[in-house]
Amino acid sequence: MHSQDRLRGITPFVATVEHGSFTAAAESLHLTSSAVSKSIARLESRLGSRLFERTTRRLALTDAGQAFYDTCNRVLSELAEAESVLAAQRTSPVGRLRIAVPHTFGRMSVMPLLTQFCQQNPDMQIDLAFSDRFVDLFEEGVDIAVRIGGPAEYPPSLGFRYLGNEQLIFCAAPHYLAQYGTPDSLESLSGHQAIVYDRVDGSTSPWSIASPDGRIATRTVPHRMALGDGEAQVAAVVAGLGVAQMATWLMEKQLAEGQLVQILPELAVIGLPLYVVWPRRKQLTPKVDALLTALEGLSISGQNGLQAEKETR
Repeated sequence: MHSQDRLRGITPFVATVEHGSFTAAAESLHLTSSAVSKSIARLESRLGSRLFERTTRRLALTDAGQAFYDTCNRVLSELAEAESVLAAQRTSPVGRLRIAVPHTFGRMSVMPLLTQFCQQNPDMQIDLAFSDRFVDLFEEGVDIAVRIGGPAEYPPSLGFRYLGNEQLIFCAAPHYLAQYGTPDSLESLSGHQAIVYDRVDGSTSPWSIASPDGRIATRTVPHRMALGDGEAQVAAVVAGLGVAQMATWLMEKQLAEGQLVQILPELAVIGLPLYVVWPRRKQLTPKVDALLTALEGLSISGQNGLQAEKETR
């Protein structure tokens, strides 16, 4: 079936739902009531489903009709917004965006960019959800998600932008090292008190260790503390409670100020990738395009991290 055949009848159908009758819909479309009625009858025949319960007093949507109306309304809205990108001269994005970000990275790195974005675009409204779980953009109506980790490739329905990889380093507070000594090997590091990250599933994040052949091995270590918040983990290490392996973006400020120091730099490894992900069908809208441009300023590597070339796919 040709795409124009699929579109035929949608406008009369939507108008009938919104105006409540064939007559009112016909007036709004400058058609006859008979033409609107026949158009919807052909649409129902093509779909193989009744869209309206017809009585002498009113029209009511069937369950199938309600589902079809929701889809049509969304498609027409997206078409109108896409046309505005191509035809309008507007340079300022307008509308509401729902964004999903990881808890700690969202607070530390995404919020400053969003604050600046909203200051520069006063007609934008932002709904920002913080979650470390995997967010399904389509099921949850998310326009843009920032993800640390995830697949290297995404399905065709999703656009994504790779912004680099985090770098994981071992660190400790200077006064901790003064008291317990600075480790000079992996073996001696293993004898220190570890502060590890406590995952959502109840497990703890193992240390990632680069092997001589370049592969990354993981090692679960005994720990003094397991904390389910990255900023709390940084605070515990700054307080001198132990050593930790963490991403440089998480403790960039503490490293710069000397509250933390890197130990065994030869054991630093590349960590998880950073992606910005969005439903590809929304990329043409001014508001999504503008925010994607703003989020290009995100960095996950930190001052000691490995800068990675940005890619757009």
